[in-house]
Amino acid sequence: MSWDVAGKVCLITGANTGIGRVTAVELARKGARMILAGRSEERTQPVLDEVRALGAEAEFLPLDLGSLASVRRAAKTFLESGRPLELLVLNAGLAGFRGLTEDGFEVHFGTNHLGHFLLTCLLRERLVASAPARVVVVASRAHYRARALDLDTVRRSTESVTGFSEYGVSKLANVLFASELARKLAGTGVTTYSLHPGVVASDVWRRVPWPFRSVIKLWMITNEEGAQTTLHCATAPALEGESGLYYDKCAPKKASRLARDEALAAKLWKTSEELTGCSFSTVK
Repeated sequence: MSWDVAGKVCLITGANTGIGRVTAVELARKGARMILAGRSEERTQPVLDEVRALGAEAEFLPLDLGSLASVRRAAKTFLESGRPLELLVLNAGLAGFRGLTEDGFEVHFGTNHLGHFLLTCLLRERLVASAPARVVVVASRAHYRARALDLDTVRRSTESVTGFSEYGVSKLANVLFASELARKLAGTGVTTYSLHPGVVASDVWRRVPWPFRSVIKLWMITNEEGAQTTLHCATAPALEGESGLYYDKCAPKKASRLARDEALAAKLWKTSEELTGCSFSTVK
């Protein structure tokens, strides 16, 4: 059994490959109307074709999460369509990169967290108006490795050679964001979930230098296996009464100590509003 997504509008980021592609196809198979948001329509076209071959609706929405201007354009385009939004899957992410985003943020934090924060902020009213609705945030168990969340460093370029440390911090931000979002949306009919998909052999690792990339992928699971917890959070009927929890292998799991720090979550939220120029409480 599943929370019936048939006929519901689902916006998913990063669906052109990996677990995002599997998630999009499986939701479409259940009858969801898919909006696939990403940087390249050309790279997303095979997934659009696959979804349409199932008889489901599918549209492409240009979105570069590393550019706040692009996020604003994408949200504006979607809102102007007048569509409801019952399911928002924040799936896109990168790992092993180095540098800064277009707006001058550490590339993992700026893309994996801030881009998704701003998108959700701008779509908040549509989600609430479409309730019952869900927001599913694909995080990672890498958040356990983050020893701190120093918000004074988010405008610095990636310092570690592999980018793994910064990736872990961005995933901690994902979990904190999902839990604080649940508190902000309590009573609205919009529920939130963060999750670890498993260590998946997907394109998220494409910038990790060889031979490290080939070695780490030896212990990874398939994209199909990795999409299962996302699909569980997106469709399981039992989760309608749950919000703000972290999931692993389709079950709730205790997040890290830092990820359960409500004061830290509130601080991250306030800083994210300041950095993106989007106040969640005033969005209309």
